[in-house]
Amino acid sequence: MLRAAGVGAGDEVVVPAFGNVEVARAVTFAGALPVFADIDPATYCLDPSAVDAMLTPRTAAVVVVHRFGRPADMGQLHALGQRRGFLVLEHAESDVSRDDAARRRERAAYLDARLRGVRTPEGGAGHDYQQYVVRVPGNGRPDRDAFARAVRAKGVECRIPVPTPVHRLPEFRRCVSLPETERAADETLALPVDASLTKREMHRIASVCNALGGLLAPAA
Repeated sequence: MLRAAGVGAGDEVVVPAFGNVEVARAVTFAGALPVFADIDPATYCLDPSAVDAMLTPRTAAVVVVHRFGRPADMGQLHALGQRRGFLVLEHAESDVSRDDAARRRERAAYLDARLRGVRTPEGGAGHDYQQYVVRVPGNGRPDRDAFARAVRAKGVECRIPVPTPVHRLPEFRRCVSLPETERAADETLALPVDASLTKREMHRIASVCNALGGLLAPAA
């Protein structure tokens, strides 16, 4: 896609560092330089203002990743691209069917209403909850990793969505300030929200998390 758009040697391409190392690798494969911009803490997608701050005369494109089933702010990014003269390309996660998305939204709403001690995700238009990602801030108390271990020990599956941001990986290590990316990588945890989960299973997820929630300082 990058090569077809004419992106190549000497060009810079702005990408997120919050996951999707394959996007950064695709940029280097095209001969261009990946430039990492910070994310919006609510959507986990590229923050248009952060993208604007990373633009240079060599910026040829921005690759936008829609994260966890929530779309990025394409309106602002396209407007920025038109104003500053770069391409806006999209890298989508796998799609879910309309029925599957509706069931996932129901399960997300159930967790939104019952979870305590963790910060639940902001919904937003078009969110189909490919992943249900909460925040588990440390605040000097048991952190996300300890919380995840405790949840798994109680029989509830969970996963760390982005163990290491791309700009921390050896092949792409950069000295760049990405505070929201760093914070999200340290605090986010994906809980089950599959369309096949029963109400009993959802109750179990909430109960297990809430039993541990008292170990955490309340979310701000």
